[in-house]
Amino acid sequence: MSRQDATRGASTAIGSALYGLATRAVRRLPRDMSITSAATLATLHRTGSRRITDLAVIEGVTQPAMTVLVRVMEESGLVERRGDASDKRVTLVCLTEAGASYVRTRHQAGVDAFARLIDELADDEVEALRAALPALTHLAELENQDREGPKR
Repeated sequence: MSRQDATRGASTAIGSALYGLATRAVRRLPRDMSITSAATLATLHRTGSRRITDLAVIEGVTQPAMTVLVRVMEESGLVERRGDASDKRVTLVCLTEAGASYVRTRHQAGVDAFARLIDELADDEVEALRAALPALTHLAELENQDREGPKR
């Protein structure tokens, strides 16, 4: 087996493990809002205010669907629309404090759930995960760059 084949095999195995872990984690999340709504709030939390058209592209939905979703989240007090100081024709969707609090609480619940599972691992497995932290962090950064494009 060539080095390239071994690397591809490792990438596939790691990708499969991460995908399985991610899908199970999503299934454990609270069902108090849609995944797209929660993802949109998280995007706003990470990147700051965005246009509805940008959010639609990032979250992979149509602009009309994102407009409806933003309206529902606005009625719930999680986001608000504001004018763009640099272009008065543009309206930006911004997180409210309630929206930011929701994202922080949901994030912490996910962290706590994984921490409980990690606490059940053997010491050498925890050390292996700690050693992989830089690579995992870089993977997350690459994914964010790919999906969200440049910050506004």
